[in-house]
Amino acid sequence: MSVMLVIDRVYMSIIIFIVKLLGRKPEKCYKWEPMQEEDEELGSSEFPAVLIQIPMYNEKEVYKLSIGAACGLSWPSDRIIIQVLDDSTDPTIKGTVEKECKRWENKGLNIRYETRIDRKGYKAGALIEGMQRSYVKHSEFVAIFDADFQPQPDFLLRAIPFLLHNPQIALVQARWTFVNSDECLLTRMQEMSLNYHFDFEQEGGSACSAFFGFNGTAGVWRISAIDDAGGWKDRTTVEDMDLAVRATLRGWKFVFLPDLKVKSELPSTLKAFRYQQHRWSCGPTNLFRKMVMDIIRNKNVSPMKKFYVIYNFFLVRKIVCHAINFMVYCMILPATSLVPLVQMPKWATVYIPLTVTFLNAIATPRSFYLVIFWVLFENVMSLHRTKACFIGLWEAKRANEWVVTEKLGQMLKNGNGIRATKKPSISISERLHLHEIWVGAYLLFCGCINVAYGNDHQYIFLFIQAGAFFTVGFGFVGTHVPNS
Repeated sequence: MSVMLVIDRVYMSIIIFIVKLLGRKPEKCYKWEPMQEEDEELGSSEFPAVLIQIPMYNEKEVYKLSIGAACGLSWPSDRIIIQVLDDSTDPTIKGTVEKECKRWENKGLNIRYETRIDRKGYKAGALIEGMQRSYVKHSEFVAIFDADFQPQPDFLLRAIPFLLHNPQIALVQARWTFVNSDECLLTRMQEMSLNYHFDFEQEGGSACSAFFGFNGTAGVWRISAIDDAGGWKDRTTVEDMDLAVRATLRGWKFVFLPDLKVKSELPSTLKAFRYQQHRWSCGPTNLFRKMVMDIIRNKNVSPMKKFYVIYNFFLVRKIVCHAINFMVYCMILPATSLVPLVQMPKWATVYIPLTVTFLNAIATPRSFYLVIFWVLFENVMSLHRTKACFIGLWEAKRANEWVVTEKLGQMLKNGNGIRATKKPSISISERLHLHEIWVGAYLLFCGCINVAYGNDHQYIFLFIQAGAFFTVGFGFVGTHVPNS
């Protein structure tokens, strides 16, 4: 598993190095021409009809951001429809969101506020119902933005040309940037992980025309490709990845635009982050369970692409990378202190982890000095992610659990727009995470045994890692919000 992981990391690093060396930007690899300004005689007929979908659920802190950004997109007003899909259960929030939509509608924007009786299918269900509206049938493309995403005005002008001039392209995916990455250490750690994901995995998969998944937001789909792939499905909590895999198996191509950036918000509370990571870890393995035979039997794509999807995308990045961190560095390695005759090879305990850590860290040079904290934090979160992986593989009770990631927006800022310095009080029971505390106690015990009987100084790592587990276990991570 260690070798599998390091080979994947080195492979993606080589791909990105070649891409940067040769200057292989998407504009050079695909036909791309800038959109012309509206012609006085032809009007806006040269512009394709675009649907903007903004799914949301009780987003009282950020709904204005995404709606305002979508309404500010540079595109002929008669060729764009903005569809706010509100699944909110709080009547007050629904009322404020509808009021905001009315405000933009009064300014001349073609914006529609849509609700449902229930949340069947969660986000996928909302997107399905949105696509069934009669006014959507003339749209050629659909751009999707979650409630905390803020596209720049030129987003469509830069993304749509790839779809217009390359009929084989189904999806144009933009890169995320993070407005609150400096909020706390938790958000800094997330930034490091996500920067690697976008700058290596997404860009690398796009550059070598292998495969990369739709990130669920900040992307533009060709509606005919969605229909050809079977439409949105709510069988897992990763409807975005599900559609991307099915579209790939139908022969469609995707393009990732690293220079097209969309602002978003990272979860800054540990509770919200844990729920998000459960969904992101459980959903892919559950999808893998349901689609692996479909991928193997598929006749539309090459064996090499099928191998890439099964091995690189699912097996290594969605299962092995989580399992190895927890099973090896938090379970097996500490256990060698209990059985001194058992020794793990240095290449597995030192050289490979250092290589993987370095290749991840170079994606965020400004946070390189935090790499030790990042390693410790990733090992702690590997417990949560590994558990979620197996829940998805076994399709256990929480396999289809969907908890919307809480966004704080302006909640923790005072009236002057400055982040408040005083943290609100929070009960001890809301802080405690027993699984992390138990693993921390195990590492502490192994460290004490190593001090007494070992001669390899392994206790240094064990004590530090135990401290990281206790820090998370007692909730001293992230921003604290009352009743969050």
